[in-house]
Amino acid sequence: MKISREDVLRVAELAYLDLSDAELETYRAQIDEILEYIGKLNELDTSKVEPMAQVLAEDQTADATLREDLLVPCKVAEDVLDHAPDPEPPYFRVPKVIER
Repeated sequence: MKISREDVLRVAELAYLDLSDAELETYRAQIDEILEYIGKLNELDTSKVEPMAQVLAEDQTADATLREDLLVPCKVAEDVLDHAPDPEPPYFRVPKVIER
């Protein structure tokens, strides 16, 4: 599958990126390679492969593989707001940085 320069321009526009002509061509080629690889994967016969509900193999257990989730409170909001130029708890306003 070939991706066009216009397709890359549209994606760059959606991402608010200003790309040079060289960057456009670089990204076009990279995206094209990715899409070609996906096309090759789509050619594989997966009809006999069972869908997976998790990433662990049948002989693995979560206890031996994964760490326990720990809840760690983060109490920095007040400190951050103390240094904000225009605080309005629990948020503070900042100048707009993206214009379109």
